[in-house]
Amino acid sequence: MFTQQLADLLPTGFPDSSRVWVYQCSRAFIEKEAAEVNEQLYQFYSQWQTHGAPVKGWAGLLFRQFIVVIADESDESVSGCSTDSSVRVIKSLERQYSVNFFDRMMITFLVKGNAEMLPFTQVQYAIEKGYINEDTLLFNNIVTDKKELLEQWLVPLKESWLAGRVTFQGIPG
Repeated sequence: MFTQQLADLLPTGFPDSSRVWVYQCSRAFIEKEAAEVNEQLYQFYSQWQTHGAPVKGWAGLLFRQFIVVIADESDESVSGCSTDSSVRVIKSLERQYSVNFFDRMMITFLVKGNAEMLPFTQVQYAIEKGYINEDTLLFNNIVTDKKELLEQWLVPLKESWLAGRVTFQGIPG
């Protein structure tokens, strides 16, 4: 179900091998901000280039909290300078909205239909108190291509990269 919802939000015409970057925001944007962010992202990707050639790219704010950048590298690989230009856009949005897109110590879970962030250091406590469990869906922001984004961006905690770093024993039931 989630895969189809996500697919409906993404542009068509990008192969599954398209490169993906996910930037998690420290908070959800309000509707007005979300529209502004999407406009700035459009301005970026509509002019995105690598070595003087246009990049077939896309960027958008999903679920008001995640910026997803996609590049089709079928014809032209995205260079380091091109990647840097996308990071500059993200950093600019950080300054403009007083948010953080680079805090890798915050983990986001889907709890009761809402994206809920927890500091990495509190994940085990949240499990022990029953706030989250092994089946709670985690936003796996380390996906690297469109296929992974569609199939592995939202995964049960027990199947995620985080599973080996927590214990599920003794969970209140």
